[in-house]
Amino acid sequence: MSEYNLKNKSFFKYDGILVSEGKQSKVSDGIVVEAALQININTESYTVVMRTPGNDFELIRGLLYAEDIYKETENLHFEIIEEEVNGFSIINVNIPKEKLGKGYLNKRTLLSVSSCGICGKQDLNDIKLEGTALENNQLFSSNKIKEMSLKMSSLQDTFKETGGSHAAAVFDKNYEILSIKEDIGRHNAVDKVIGDLILKNNLPNAYCMLVSGRVSYEIVSKAFFAKIGIIVAVSACSSLAIDYAKEFGICLIGFSRTNKMTIYANPTKII
Repeated sequence: MSEYNLKNKSFFKYDGILVSEGKQSKVSDGIVVEAALQININTESYTVVMRTPGNDFELIRGLLYAEDIYKETENLHFEIIEEEVNGFSIINVNIPKEKLGKGYLNKRTLLSVSSCGICGKQDLNDIKLEGTALENNQLFSSNKIKEMSLKMSSLQDTFKETGGSHAAAVFDKNYEILSIKEDIGRHNAVDKVIGDLILKNNLPNAYCMLVSGRVSYEIVSKAFFAKIGIIVAVSACSSLAIDYAKEFGICLIGFSRTNKMTIYANPTKII
């Protein structure tokens, strides 16, 4: 991260290497912020959601309503307990116990849980990753991205029919596809493809993963646990995804489109 925009907490500035038409140049991209918000109800930790900072009170109010936790019209008192420069925050909301709805008693029904494996946790400490950075000694040929993308897209049967599904595909060191799975959710597609390789006893051969959408913290964490050292995304990468990719030795590439890509983490692995 090269710069934090204090006036607008919705993005950071990150340095990267833009590869276009075979030429490289340094770029400084605006990256959407992904950060955890811990929501306390009556001073007790209730849940954690991943969001882009800004309008947090509105986010909490809407979530409480949608989850049938508080549907009264009276204003609530919000208190910022902790607010860090990276966007991680803890906010408490006071709600009279007699006005707490049925949703308060069943945390597992939170709609936010379906968006990723982080949302729905109770405490910020629950999302910390631990482990040794991956060591990936084989160089990755960026010229193979187009070939791998064509292979993945040719096998996206659900997307061809609906235009509404995401895909994740894993390749070996010879750039041969090992598995591809689709789902309406990006994280679900990643879980499916990794699970498929586990069931086939083929996970140790996983080398690179392509995803059809953007990359968030959760996708990087899933790749790390599966020891997949390279992630290539068709779309953008979040701030937290880049931070963790750098920390855990994962080569992270975003905006991998025709003759272009931007390398955000561990570029030394790219040829």
